[in-house]
Amino acid sequence: AIAYAFQPAESKLMARAPRHPRLVKLADWGVGVYSYCYIGVLQCFFCWVMFFQVPTLYDIWQEKGTGPYHSAADKQAVLSGKTIYYWTLVLGQIAAAVSTTTERQSLFTYGFPNMMLNIAFAGEVALGLVSIYCGFMHGPFDTTKLPMDLLLKPIAALVVICLIEEVRKFIFRSLEEKGKCAWCLEVASPELDDSASEDGSSSASDSQTDSEVGGNKHPLLC
Repeated sequence: AIAYAFQPAESKLMARAPRHPRLVKLADWGVGVYSYCYIGVLQCFFCWVMFFQVPTLYDIWQEKGTGPYHSAADKQAVLSGKTIYYWTLVLGQIAAAVSTTTERQSLFTYGFPNMMLNIAFAGEVALGLVSIYCGFMHGPFDTTKLPMDLLLKPIAALVVICLIEEVRKFIFRSLEEKGKCAWCLEVASPELDDSASEDGSSSASDSQTDSEVGGNKHPLLC
C-alpha cells in the first residue's frame, strides 16, 4: 500500500474529469463490485483449480470429503493442495496489484515504472517461497514442499488474470472514447445543490467543481 504512493500517473489521467467530492466517493459500490464480485472471484476460481491439480486429491475429496484422513499419503496430498492454494493466492494478489496500477491504460504501454512496488512484489514472492520450502514455516502456515511442476502451474493464474484485466481496460477505453460508458451520474438535482449551498465554506468549492465538470454528466464511475 505504501509503495502505491510512488506510482506514476497514467498517460491520460489529467484528460479525465475530476472526481466529484460529494457525489463520487473514494470507496463506492464500484470498488466493492470490483473487489468481491470480479477480481476476488477470479482469484478464488484459480485457487480451487490449482488445488485439484495435486495428483489423487480429487479422488480423495470424492471418497472422503473433508476428512478425517488416516493414511500418510492422503494427508500429504491434502497438505500439498493447501500449499498450492496458498501459492496461487499469492500470485493472484500480485496479478490484482499489477492490474490496478492503471485504471484504463494498458500495462503493455505503461510498464512497471514503480520500483518500490516491484521490490514489494519480489518480497512477496520471496516470503511465499520461504513459507513453502523452509521447514520452520511449515507448521505455522500448514504448508509443505511442492514439486517444481506444481510450483510453476499457478503462474498461469497470474498471466490469465492480467490478460482479463487488459481486455476489461480495452473495453472501457473504447466506451470512454465514444462517450458510451454507462456507469455515470446524472446532474445533481436542485435539492442537492440547495443543500450543498447550506454547507458554508464547502459550497464555493463544490460549485466550482460542478462548473468544471460541465455538460449533463458528472465524472465517470466505470
